[in-house]
Formats: sequence, structure tokens, C-alpha cells
Amino acid sequence: MEIIVGKTAGFCYGVERAVEGAIGEVTEAKEDIHCLGEIVHNKQVVKKLQDLGIKCIEKIEEARGTTLIRAHGVPKEVYDVAEKMNIKIQDYTCPNVLKVHKIAEEFSRQNYFIFLLGTKSHPENIGTLSHCGKDYYVIEKEEDIPKAMEMFEKSEKKKLLLISQTTFSLEKFHKIEIMIQKEIANDVDFVVKNTICRTTELRQKEIEELSKKVDTMIIIGGKNSSNTKKLYEVAKKNCMHTILIENVQELEIKDKIEKVGIMAGASTPKESIDEVVEVLKNNSGLTNIS
Repeated sequence: MEIIVGKTAGFCYGVERAVEGAIGEVTEAKEDIHCLGEIVHNKQVVKKLQDLGIKCIEKIEEARGTTLIRAHGVPKEVYDVAEKMNIKIQDYTCPNVLKVHKIAEEFSRQNYFIFLLGTKSHPENIGTLSHCGKDYYVIEKEEDIPKAMEMFEKSEKKKLLLISQTTFSLEKFHKIEIMIQKEIANDVDFVVKNTICRTTELRQKEIEELSKKVDTMIIIGGKNSSNTKKLYEVAKKNCMHTILIENVQELEIKDKIEKVGIMAGASTPKESIDEVVEVLKNNSGLTNIS
């Protein structure tokens, strides 16, 4: 068996920054450390931090002592509440997410209607929407475009901004951009900001190529992780035998494999990847790893 591990697999910069920051906070803490929501979308990482003493809370009002802001960010109102309650905040929002917030805030003030591509219920987008003002619409899939256009036209605005969740599918972004362009009137000022982070783009491009070269793809990452789901969707189109697992305990391979590709989401720790590689090595008569 040949095992090919994706070069971009595992922690991205934003996740690494948040996790290392959280570990540093709890190691030096002389008081309770809370995290508003899960620091990242990975059960193993969250459990490790909880074992170190970090307590997850769902509302800022529950905070005591130092409170960490997760990598996905939070609505801007959270900062106001924290200030009023004198809660000490350590902000580990991914810098790429903060850039989206800034863009949304800037264009909202300039009276733009905003289309946000992504999952409506995702924590990152909940935070971004708080910067979009009142005129926005979340587009999750191509079928949402007619309703989005209806809302834009009802607003009677002539300025439209297209942005996206940082982990959105690059292929879908361009497809939806073209579809919207065909629908809007010539007098509309249509501004497109590709806010998909560079790491996400590189990872999606790599798995697009890797999944064409192997007979099995293993995607490692949280089932609630947006970027991990996108990797699975891309790989599945090219490799019929594509599986998504959160950890090595979920790994079940019954058929003989000649060449397997491994890719991991941005919140997947290196040890999770290494464990999968080790199991494959010990059960396959391994010939090569790259």
C-alpha cells in the first residue's frame, strides 16, 4: 500500500494560534478560564483543553474570570456585554475572520446590501452577520439565489456586496458569483470580495488533485467542521471510496487498498493524522509513505 498524506493537512494558522493561546492561558492562569463556545470544531482538541481546566460556556453572561473568544469569532454585541460586566477577554478570533467582519462593517456603512455565502447557523457567520447591518441575505446553495435576489430588489438598493464564510467551497463561490452576475441589473454596483482564506483554497485544490490519484480517500476531522465537510465533498466527486472520520477509532477498511490519500481539516491535530497513518502501516504491508 502507498500512503499519501496531504501537505496542507491539519492545523491552519488560525487554529494553531487559538489552541496554543488557550493552552498558554490555562497554564499560567490563577483564576477560572472560560471559552465562549468550542475554541475550534474538533472534539479531541476541545476535550484536551477541558482536561487542562478550560470550561466551555454558551453565553458571555456565564463568564467568570478570563474568557477566551473562539477561532470562529462571536457577534460584536458580545464585546459590549463583556465590557459592561468587566469580563476580561482574550480574543483568539482567526485574523481571516476578523478581515471579513471589517469588510462587512465597511460596506454596510456605505449602504451596500450584503450577500454572505455560507451556512446560516455556523458560528463564524453568526458573528459576521452582526457586522452586516439590516440588509443582508445568507446564501447556502445555488437554490437560494432567487430568494436572495428578491430581497435585494425589495431593498431598492443599487449596491451589492458578495462575501463568504472563510471555509466556503471555492468552486461554489465562483459558480454563485457568475449566477448572481447574470441576474443583477446593469446599474447595480456589484462588488465581489473572495473572503475564503488562502489555506482553505490551497487545501481544496490539493485534495482535488490528490483524490484523483488514489483508490481510497480518508478525511480526518470534526463532523461539525465546515472546512472538513467541504474536503469530503470535493474528494467524493473524484474518489468513490471516500470516508470521513473524526479519529482513528472510527477507521474501518475492509477492502484491499493499493493507494490511499489522507487529508485532514483545519482543526485536526497532527496526532490524529499520525494515528491513522500508524494503523494503516501496521495492517497493510506498507510499501511507501509520501
